[in-house]
Amino acid sequence: MEGADAQVDVTNAESVATATTNAVAAHRRIDILVNNAGILRDALLVKVKDGDLIGSLSDADFDAVISVNLRGVFVCTRAVSPVMIKQGSGRILNASSVVGLYGNFGQTNYVATKAAVIGMTKVWARELGPRGITVNAVAPGFIGTEMVRQMPEKILNTMVERTPLRRLGEPRDVALAYLFLASDEAGFVNGAVLSVDGGVVVGT
Repeated sequence: MEGADAQVDVTNAESVATATTNAVAAHRRIDILVNNAGILRDALLVKVKDGDLIGSLSDADFDAVISVNLRGVFVCTRAVSPVMIKQGSGRILNASSVVGLYGNFGQTNYVATKAAVIGMTKVWARELGPRGITVNAVAPGFIGTEMVRQMPEKILNTMVERTPLRRLGEPRDVALAYLFLASDEAGFVNGAVLSVDGGVVVGT
């Protein structure tokens, strides 16, 4: 595995195991795991018009999001945690979302994964804490990534209106949260969910 060029399918246990083995071979240890692979397949649970069902969230779209956003976190953490246990230290950082705390319209599958990631974070904080490993989650709000800024102005304005600081977050805001949780300064932070959301209020 050559640095950042390595590609890993987080839904494939063999791919993750190989990447883990290669990382240890190259660096002799793994100090930080950031579980942030994620996809979206948004849809209403059911869509009804004039009393008739005209659409719904498909099994395929539900399963795809669960596979990457939830199972991927499980597979990667299961592969890397034995390395951290052996070395007696480590930081595991899981990407959740503000919607995992409050829900969001049209995101049954995505919200389910982000809420479940918070639950797994708290379990692993208990299980791995005695081994010198901290496990925490970051829950971003509306962040002005390149993808988000390409959204229609009306949607962007709604995001800003729901954020008490009246602006989108910057990718740097989220990066600094991860940096803190990965640092020695966060050595006594374990099982936490750090919201980076400007005080956002999510609703319909």
